Amino acid sequence: MRKSKKERQQLLTTTINDNPFITDEDLAEKFEVSVQTIRLDRLELSIPELRERIKTVAEKRFEDEVRSLPLEEVIGEIIHIELDQNAISIFDVKKEHVFKRNNIARGHHVFAQANSLAVAVINDELALTAKANIQFKRLVKLNERVIAKAKVIKIDGNLGRTSVEVTSFVNNELVFTGEFEMYRSKNR
Repeated sequence: MRKSKKERQQLLTTTINDNPFITDEDLAEKFEVSVQTIRLDRLELSIPELRERIKTVAEKRFEDEVRSLPLEEVIGEIIHIELDQNAISIFDVKKEHVFKRNNIARGHHVFAQANSLAVAVINDELALTAKANIQFKRLVKLNERVIAKAKVIKIDGNLGRTSVEVTSFVNNELVFTGEFEMYRSKNR
């Protein structure tokens, strides 16, 4: 039996609060209504779309964890982080990130995602790139999603250096690799 609009909207609010990652399609199936109805309900209730909900959850979750730079300075969206161990971020290539004549991403955006993730994974108030060895494996294009994965390889507290390896993928295809030597406070 279908619920009234008021009942559906109350349940919709509860469902999204319990699982902010649920899609409009899944909600439509759950409440046996169209995706458009779900979108209209969300609009009436001032509930943002999935992408915005994910971003909000990530910001709340990681704002106290990332120590080396403000979260808004990270290029891309951090979706996982374990300080001094590993981290993952997502970067969606948009029109402002590409060359107009061929829709290929400007390399500094792909590099910036990897470099800022290497900084963010450092468990220190100070983290700066001392040296980077990078390689672009293939072109990244407009509307592609780049997933960068950072892994701390070595921490040398005496020298105040940390080695971080970053690999970036588009649809599981390697597009970028980088080995970053990061400067940090000594004695970590």
